[in-house]
Amino acid sequence: MTLSSDIISTVEFNQTGELLATGDKGGRVVIFQREPESKNEPYCQGEYNVYSTFQSHEPEFDYLKSLEIEEKINKIRWLPQQNAAHFLLSTNDKTIKLWKVSERDKRPEGYNLKDEEGRMKDLSTVTSLQVPVLKPMDLMVEVSARRIFANGHTYHVNSISVNSDCETYMSADDLRINLWHLGITDRSFNIVDIKPANMEELTEVITAAEFHPHHCNLFVYSSSKGSLRLCDMRASALCDKHAKLFEEPEDPNNRSFFSEIISSISDVKFSHSGRYLLTRDYLTTKVWDLNMENKPIETYQVHDYLRSKLCSLYENDCIFDKFECAWNGSDSVIMTGAYNNFFRMFDRNTKRDVTLEASRESSKPRAVLKPRRVCAGGKRRKDDISVDSLDFTKKILHTAWHPAENIIAIAATNNLYIFQDKVNSEMH
Repeated sequence: MTLSSDIISTVEFNQTGELLATGDKGGRVVIFQREPESKNEPYCQGEYNVYSTFQSHEPEFDYLKSLEIEEKINKIRWLPQQNAAHFLLSTNDKTIKLWKVSERDKRPEGYNLKDEEGRMKDLSTVTSLQVPVLKPMDLMVEVSARRIFANGHTYHVNSISVNSDCETYMSADDLRINLWHLGITDRSFNIVDIKPANMEELTEVITAAEFHPHHCNLFVYSSSKGSLRLCDMRASALCDKHAKLFEEPEDPNNRSFFSEIISSISDVKFSHSGRYLLTRDYLTTKVWDLNMENKPIETYQVHDYLRSKLCSLYENDCIFDKFECAWNGSDSVIMTGAYNNFFRMFDRNTKRDVTLEASRESSKPRAVLKPRRVCAGGKRRKDDISVDSLDFTKKILHTAWHPAENIIAIAATNNLYIFQDKVNSEMH
C-alpha cells in the first residue's frame, strides 16, 4: 500500500545533471548523486544513488484563516553552483526555503581550550600551545536551511524560478507573482497581480511561471484560460501589461462543456536556447515561437483517445490533473506524462513519437523499454492496450530530463524511475 506522504510531487536535475532532487507529499527532499564511471563496470555509469535526505517542510496551521498548510513540496529549483556547496530552493503552498548542501570529510583536532569531547578545559592546565590539525573522517553530507522566505503569498504557491542573474528568483501563486532577492527574506516585490477588486469577477488564475534562461528581465506566466503572457520587467515595476500574449483561437468544432478545463495550461518551460516555449494542457503539448503570438508552431496530441472519455474523467476529478513537460538538452525532443504509468516523447525533427511505460518490469537493470500503443477502437494489434483498461490512478505528472545527456527521471506515484539511453541519441 502506498503511503500518501511518499508520493513524489516534484523532480529536478541540477545544472550539471550530477544531482537529482525529488520532493514528496510528506515534506521530504531526497537528493540523488550520479556515480562516476567505473572502468571495471562500464554499465554502472549513470547510476544515481541516495546522497542526502532531509525534512524540508512540516505541516503548519494558519490560525487567522483556520487553515491547515500541508507539508507537500510543490517545487524544487537548484541555484547555479558558485562554490563547493550546492544550494536549492524548495516550497510548499506558502513558505519557500533556501537550503545549503555541503560535504565534510575532515574534522579539526588538537584544540588548545577544548578537550576531545568539546568541553572547555581548565585554563590553569594549559601549559603549551599547539596548532590544531584537520584529520580525515568519513564523508558527511550536511544540509542546512540558510533562508526562509515566508508570508509572501496569500494563495497557494505553484511555481518558483531562479533568475539568470543568480541573485533573484520569483514565486507565483494563483493570483500574484513576487520577485525576491536570495539574500533578503523579509520583503519581496509584487510584479504581477491579477486579483480583481471583486473576487466574483475572477475569470482566470496563474498556473505556472518561469524566467527566461538568458535575459534576466523577461519571464512568462501561463493561465487557466490557456494563454501565455511574456512580461518585460524593464517596462514597469508592475508587469500587469504584458509585452506579448500567446493565445490560440479555439476550434469551434471541438467546443464542449469541458473546453475551458482542458485548455488550462498546467506547465510552461522555456527551451534551453530561450527561443521557444513548451506548454502542456490536458490533451496536448505545444511549442510556441517567441516571435509568433497567434498560434503555436507545433502541437502534439498526448492522449487524444481520451477526448471521448472527458465526462468520466470529470467525474473522477482526473480532468484537473496537472501534467508537467520537459525539453531534452538540445531542445529537439520533448517529454510529458500520461496515465497508466505511460509517458510520451516527441521528436521535433523527425516528427516521430513514442509511448513508453515506467513499470517494475521495465526498471530491471539494462532492460530495454518497449514502445506501447493505446487502441481507441476498431482493430486491435497484439500488445495494444484498450482505452477502457487504462489505470487512471497511475499517472506520471512529474518528469525531468538531464541537461546534457539522454537520462530522464520519471516520478510514478511513490516510485522514481531513471532511464538512460545507452546506444545513441535516438529516441528508441
